[in-house]
Amino acid sequence: MTLLITIIVLALVFDYINGFHDAANAIATVVATKVLTPFQAVVWAAFFNFLAYWVFGLGVANTVAKTADASEINLTVILAGVIAAIAWNLITWWQGIPSSSSHTLIGGFAGAAIAHAIAIHGFSDYTIIEDGVEHTRHWYDIVSWYKAGKDGGMPSGVLIIIAFIVLAPLLGVLASYFISIWLLNASRKNIGPKLFTVALMIATIWFVNGELVSFADIEKPRFESHFWSVVFESHNIKWFLVAFIILSISIFALVFSSLNLHKSEAVLKKMQLLSSAAFSLGHGGNDSQKVMGIIAAAVAVYIKTSGVDIVSLPDWLQVVLPDDDKGIKGAMPEWIPLACYTAIAVGTLSGGWKIVKTMGSKITKVTSFEGVAAETAGALTLYFTEHFKVPVSTTHTITGSIIGVGLTKRVSAVRWGVTVSLLWAWVLTIPVSALLAAICYYILSLFL
Repeated sequence: MTLLITIIVLALVFDYINGFHDAANAIATVVATKVLTPFQAVVWAAFFNFLAYWVFGLGVANTVAKTADASEINLTVILAGVIAAIAWNLITWWQGIPSSSSHTLIGGFAGAAIAHAIAIHGFSDYTIIEDGVEHTRHWYDIVSWYKAGKDGGMPSGVLIIIAFIVLAPLLGVLASYFISIWLLNASRKNIGPKLFTVALMIATIWFVNGELVSFADIEKPRFESHFWSVVFESHNIKWFLVAFIILSISIFALVFSSLNLHKSEAVLKKMQLLSSAAFSLGHGGNDSQKVMGIIAAAVAVYIKTSGVDIVSLPDWLQVVLPDDDKGIKGAMPEWIPLACYTAIAVGTLSGGWKIVKTMGSKITKVTSFEGVAAETAGALTLYFTEHFKVPVSTTHTITGSIIGVGLTKRVSAVRWGVTVSLLWAWVLTIPVSALLAAICYYILSLFL
């Protein structure tokens, strides 16, 4: 039990560090354009980090919890992974490098699990009995590398997460470039952009309406009223936000050409508050879930290794990891998400000014117009990837979005020297975290 408590505390410490390490992702552009002071910006971001508690489900948490096979690891593996993740996060924060806290955590978890498998089985094959059936496993099978999606859905696994090292910033680049070009054309007095905007608004309403969950499909309605239960269902809130963001930008696009420079700048600065809030919400929902996944995995491993019946455990330890193949739905006590969202919000309040400078000015000079485009693109990317349960990096997403708005000016507007340095940090994060975690595991194994 002492080891479990230690892991939970360290996981929340990691979540806190994630908050101030990644605070810059949400506030860099809003500070760079002087819409808010640094202090106002971190308070603004922290509030929406915490608000994500009521908006997002546990899809990403479940994906992270299943990074390694919980039936074959012990608590030392998870402890080593968390320690390595904290170490790499602090190193990159100290150097002012906006690396991915998400990939740090997943790399650490996977690296410690592989080290455990090698320590127990060497590089030889071994057999396990699962539901009375004998299976042959390889040492590297302890990590969930790839799992096909159920009923043609999104696949999961570490390889998918690695793929999104490239895909997340690319999606950010494409989305912010599209939004920038759209708004630039909307500023001109011709009918084409306005017709496109109206068509986009209709398409958005139609798409979001199709994604909403009806009252009959809500497992645990929050209210007796059908209407309010549908409105406040977490899945629906996320899609309402997507519609609100796109429709808000669309309304601005319709009137953009009728505004003078002073008025348009004033409106854009107000819209930047909306876009930074949307991104902070996505940051809280995406990144906090990763720590929830680690804590859930730790509790599940504790239950397995201690040999106790889950029914005999106190309510705060009643964790069940989901298993789609067996039709088992996951269960997580409320204190886990509440603690994780609180930790990341407090961390964001602490800020991370070294990284703010890199994100807000070194990649490309950012105006209010570009800040709205970048943050809106980043927020939408996070919402869609969270929907597909993919734990992407908020750092990669917003960096790609900032590059996208830079490209609308000219290719040379992006400081590619800084960007290449960031790419190296991204590529190295998972293997370095995995190596650190493996070393930590072997050291901890001597004492635990």
